[in-house]
Amino acid sequence: MKKYKMPVRKWSSDRGALLIIAVMFGLSALTRLGGGVGQAIAKEVAELAAEVPSEIDPLQCETSESITKILAVLRVRDADLNDRQRQLEEREVSLSLARDQIQKNLIALTLAEEKLAATIATSETAAESDLARLTAVYENMKPNDAATLFEEMNPNFAAGFVGRMRPDAAAQIMAGLAPKTAYSISVILAGRNANIATE
Repeated sequence: MKKYKMPVRKWSSDRGALLIIAVMFGLSALTRLGGGVGQAIAKEVAELAAEVPSEIDPLQCETSESITKILAVLRVRDADLNDRQRQLEEREVSLSLARDQIQKNLIALTLAEEKLAATIATSETAAESDLARLTAVYENMKPNDAATLFEEMNPNFAAGFVGRMRPDAAAQIMAGLAPKTAYSISVILAGRNANIATE
């Protein structure tokens, strides 16, 4: 007949430590109860339990005065920071709207400049076309009739037309002018050419 062997469990160091701690607690309890200390402890615990209310409201806990002041300062700072954050957010929104408006204004200004440049170019072309047409009219007039008309003009205005005319037509009109008028127009034309040459 075979003998049945019980499996042997190895004793771990953790179990040994727990066993030692349990034995020490047990000896400590026996010592206190034996000396009357246990009764005194039980009585004191009962008195403390009677003094402590059954339900403690954590919001009603008393705090020291310095902690209360610190909490008040922190609340004020928190409110101030929230207010500043709200102001910064509002300012950011305002700046974003202003940037959008500036962008729209720049686009509108660019379009207006382009239209103005086109209008100026058209008006300059039209003015040039009108001057060319009027110069051709003066060139095709009879020289004496044109000279009579040029006598009535301001010398600067008359010099502008004479300077644009063909030399032969301009010479015939200048020949029909009074010497003083012809001289004034000649001086103005010579002055214009002299300024162009020196620049």
